[in-house]
Amino acid sequence: MRYALDLAGRAGEQDEVPVGAIIVRDDKVMGEGWNRPIATSDPTAHAEIVAMRAAAQLLGNYRLTGTTLYVTLEPCLMCAGAMIHARIGRLVFGAHDRKRGAVNSTTHAFDTPGLNHQLEVCGGVLEQDCATRLQQFFAARRG
Repeated sequence: MRYALDLAGRAGEQDEVPVGAIIVRDDKVMGEGWNRPIATSDPTAHAEIVAMRAAAQLLGNYRLTGTTLYVTLEPCLMCAGAMIHARIGRLVFGAHDRKRGAVNSTTHAFDTPGLNHQLEVCGGVLEQDCATRLQQFFAARRG
């Protein structure tokens, strides 16, 4: 998660919402990303999606079975759906997103009936560090 926090810092430096993500398999980073929707003019360029794209390219397969995705903020509905389609094995996130989080804050995307894949989820890892980075970013923008 600390590495994902470093990536979130890159997003913040680029005036993007500071969220970072990595995908790990067998203790090796397969993909990494940080929020880039402004820089890329791509509404889907969330940290999780960028990391999944990188991992899929490295592995030569859009199925990311056996991987763990670490992200500094609870994923939104789009990212949760992409994780299901990619068959991510485990999600570890930092801060809860009380406004847009789709794992267990505003909705429970992974509990949708009829899904053909289930993820193991662990939330709140380094939650205060992850939340503080976001709070500082938004405070500076309002400042």
